[in-house]
Amino acid sequence: MRFDVVISGGRVLDGTGAPPHRVDVAIDGDRIAAVGRLDGAQAETVIDAAGRFVAPGFVDCHAHGDAAVFDPAVQQAALRQGVTTFVLGQDGLSFAPGSAETVAYASRYFAAVNGPPAKSAPSGEHVPPFEGSLSVGELLASYDRAVPLNTAYLLPHGTIRYDVMGPSPDPATPDDLAKMLRLVERGLSEGAAGLSSGLEYLPGRYATAEELATLCEPLGALPYVTHMRAYGARAGVGMAEVVEIAGRSGAAAHVSHLHGPADVLLPLVEDALAKDVDLTFDTYPYLRGNTILAMYALPPSVPGAEPDRALEMIASGELDGWWATLAESWPRLTISHAPGMEWSEGLTMVAAAERAGVEPGELCRRLLTETRLEAGVVFARPDEGPEGEESVRRMLRHPSHTGGSDGIYVGGHPHPRGYGAFARFLGRHVRELEDWTWEQAVVHLASHPARRFGLAERGLVRAGFAADVVVFDPAAVGDRATYAAPRMLATGIDDVLVSGVRVLAGGELTGATPGRALRS
Repeated sequence: MRFDVVISGGRVLDGTGAPPHRVDVAIDGDRIAAVGRLDGAQAETVIDAAGRFVAPGFVDCHAHGDAAVFDPAVQQAALRQGVTTFVLGQDGLSFAPGSAETVAYASRYFAAVNGPPAKSAPSGEHVPPFEGSLSVGELLASYDRAVPLNTAYLLPHGTIRYDVMGPSPDPATPDDLAKMLRLVERGLSEGAAGLSSGLEYLPGRYATAEELATLCEPLGALPYVTHMRAYGARAGVGMAEVVEIAGRSGAAAHVSHLHGPADVLLPLVEDALAKDVDLTFDTYPYLRGNTILAMYALPPSVPGAEPDRALEMIASGELDGWWATLAESWPRLTISHAPGMEWSEGLTMVAAAERAGVEPGELCRRLLTETRLEAGVVFARPDEGPEGEESVRRMLRHPSHTGGSDGIYVGGHPHPRGYGAFARFLGRHVRELEDWTWEQAVVHLASHPARRFGLAERGLVRAGFAADVVVFDPAAVGDRATYAAPRMLATGIDDVLVSGVRVLAGGELTGATPGRALRS
């Protein structure tokens, strides 16, 4: 027996939920060739996994790596957590499909989330620029075998709406719907893995349930993935809309970053399931979120989908009385991204205001103005309460749960979740708290999300499946990234293969770029 790679001596967590068992894993090309006792097998590369687990690569169901995936630092941060696939196109806003004007809008409005539309690699090589008109097929082609991670892409509803209707808050006409529907159908034909919405962002906020249901009709088994219109204590509003959209369209539904009091959220999940909604959701194991300051701080009367108009309103003094209404929020906000005001990154809004010698409301106004609405913040959710971590634990134990980091890699002081969420699931919630067994963790982080997003022949360690494989030390795996030091790399995962190619060895990138653009 001769193979390209043999991983020997480890205990395999195959993704089915079966307990770990001591077998070897052989790989030929980009496929798993055999799983069993392979005594005497020879291979060009042998990885000694004694004392470690061998698992299918993890799928990050909610990652804002649309541009950042080209950054080697982000690649290493993900792979050191065992993540081999990013699901991109989240929250209804990304770079495709659309005209040059649409791509420019999505890039500007979501700059603090998805990052710049193009950047240079350390080698000086320029990655494919996301500028000019861009189709889903062209975007996927720019990822294919250009990075070490796999990528799947959701059609972003807000981008599609802007491409057809611009910043208009009006209801979609039948003609508008027909045009958006054609973009959805084309995107699905080019390999998109579902449709996402961001109903607290713009222009997604303007959509009705009827509009969204119409656009979900072509999805088939693929999911409608939503940043709902309301979360936390008001999550019933958002979930009722999810149920309506799923009922009208027949689509499966997946709720992004479903955080808040478990006593509120879990009954809503169970109610949706009782109504025959095919529902899943993702969470990350932290009590703070991360978003654009404009979404958090500007009143609904400001046309955020028209950034220049919004800036004119701020500059005119029209909102001067508004800032005082946010006084209770300022201590909860930490500035994560502030181009041109980098001195403020990592400080709370209160501390930054003190340093600048102004009131927090005035500092907020300056941040929005001087960054041209690009500022980002990490925020503590007021509705988590003293039982916040217990709510997180109860949510992740639900069988409909999948893992997502909601990783944002932009700014001088991002949320640590992009660098530690999956390692924290394993180190804290499996090893320390025993919220999952090891085999349950792999179901939640690999096989369940692979099924949900239609990632064929991924998510299991099984002969014939794609050889996305993670080798990790159960005693050492864990997160080190904190709110104070958010870019610390995780520990305990040093060897990762994607499509049979070693992309992480000894904890370091190998430079190989076998990542596939996964077309559903």
